[in-house]
Amino acid sequence: MMGWKNLEKVVMKPNAVINTEDNANPFPIPSPPSGERVRVRGRRTRTTDARDFARKLRKESTDAEKRLWRLLRDRRFEDFKFRRQYPCGVYFIDFYCSFAKLAVELDGGGHGFPDQRARDEVRNQFLIFQGIQVLRFWNHQVRQQVEMVRFEIWHELMMRMGRTKEIAGFLDGRHPSP
Repeated sequence: MMGWKNLEKVVMKPNAVINTEDNANPFPIPSPPSGERVRVRGRRTRTTDARDFARKLRKESTDAEKRLWRLLRDRRFEDFKFRRQYPCGVYFIDFYCSFAKLAVELDGGGHGFPDQRARDEVRNQFLIFQGIQVLRFWNHQVRQQVEMVRFEIWHELMMRMGRTKEIAGFLDGRHPSP
């Protein structure tokens, strides 16, 4: 069985190409260490390290993440529940709506470098293979164009849920801003 360290090497290859035509999973999730339960009453258990790391990420969030979280938290956004720093495989998703399987990622300037962009692409491919749609925004977009970011998230949520009538109504001017 493949361990966590080996999985990280597979996932972090910058030039990895995923072939989804055959049904083999290119991202095998390893078994948990012996003695750990995978599910407890329908919920996955996470290692304490993963839980603590997610908590650390939440405490040290950027200003852009804090601003976007104020829009998404407490089902304020069209009654969709978002989670912050949600663990998925070896990754942590900035904001995740499990009902719509939508991930929202905020990127700072470091994500513009070629090596980081390659890692982000491998990560996107992993999430897409899991059935998760990824929206990426730059931090400055959240600070300067928050309404545009809000609309893009709302539009993708409506598309993912098949609520195209609401999109058409919005474009006709019959619906208020999301």
